[in-house]
Parts: sequence; structure tokens; C-alpha cells
Amino acid sequence: MANPIAPREEGDYTKDMAKNAKHSSKAPNQRQLRVGELIRRTMSEILQRGEIHDADLNRLSITVGEVRMSPDLRVATAFVLPLGGKDKEEALSLMRKNRYEIRHAVTRALPLKHSPEIRFLIDETFDQMDASRRMFENEDVLRDLDRPEGDDA
Repeated sequence: MANPIAPREEGDYTKDMAKNAKHSSKAPNQRQLRVGELIRRTMSEILQRGEIHDADLNRLSITVGEVRMSPDLRVATAFVLPLGGKDKEEALSLMRKNRYEIRHAVTRALPLKHSPEIRFLIDETFDQMDASRRMFENEDVLRDLDRPEGDDA
């Protein structure tokens, strides 16, 4: 065992930095993806069946587009959007207001070791898809797409 008082060698610091870099923001691992998808499906079913005891929340049809898990699986970030994209802020506030009941329902339905804290954000992917679709309908972009490769004229 290394003496804790003795000065460290330069290589020791590099090893410690590599350990911390392992938990930095990088692509999620298979376990994060699998647990996130299980939570997304479960949350969608709970909202669809109206299991949350909030009449305002149950009157909205909310889509859970994605759930991203933290590396330690203790925090789940759910990306939600009400049907049609209307009343986004109301839907987000209702989801946040009922987060403990939603968390309890998800935990009851899934065999997880720890009940993850659930955070909610608006799902912006639909807006991004609309912007991409509009871009591809632009005449200048269509002209560039129709141009053969190597034709810079």
C-alpha cells in the first residue's frame, strides 16, 4: 500500500484524472439506455391510463419522447411534450408538481434498486424536425441537393 504522506509520482495523478474523466459527459452506456427506455415506456403508460391523481394533468395528452439517465442511474431527465405542442409550460409545471407521485408509480412498476429522481424538460426534437423540414423545402437547398457532385457552377 502506498504511503499517504509520501509525495505522489506524476503517473499517479494521471490515473486519478482518468478515473474522473470516465464519468464526464460522454455517450450513455447500454444500461443507461435500457433503464431510460423502461422508465419512458412506464411513464407513458401511467400518463395514458390516468393513474396520477391530478385532473388537470389527466386532461392533457402528454408524450414522453425520451428519458436520459445519469451514469449512476439516480437521476432521470424526461423530455415531455403535450399533444399538438400547445400549453407546453402548463404541462411542464403539472408534471413537475406531480413528480413525486409519478416517481412512486414508476418505482412501483419497475424492479429498480434505487428510485431515480425524475426531472422534466420540454422535448424540442419536434421543433428541430420542423425546422429541418422547412430547410429542405427551401428552393436554394433543393437546388444544391439536385446539383451533381463536383459541379461547382
